[in-house]
Amino acid sequence: MITWSLIVVVAAGAFGAKLLGVLLASSMQPDPDNAWLGRLTALIPAALLTALVVTQTLGDGRSLTLDARAAGVAVGGLAAWARAPFVVVVVVAAATTAAVRAVGG
Repeated sequence: MITWSLIVVVAAGAFGAKLLGVLLASSMQPDPDNAWLGRLTALIPAALLTALVVTQTLGDGRSLTLDARAAGVAVGGLAAWARAPFVVVVVVAAATTAAVRAVGG
């Protein structure tokens, strides 16, 4: 059984880890000789988000699966690539997923 003290300890640990990351990142000064490193680190959030989307879309916990979620992400990706507004991307992806599920996919 989970107790409140355990929840408080885990929450404090998570907050501390995030605070440590912010403090370390603000104390590090970029090296002007390593401009490529700055460009590389700017791409990390996009790579992490992509990895999360792919694992949540194509994984079911045991294996890879193609279902309505994959169709929604594909259409949403095309809308984002076409530079549609974010709200349009989300609505088009959700509508595609719902349509594929309604058809039986």
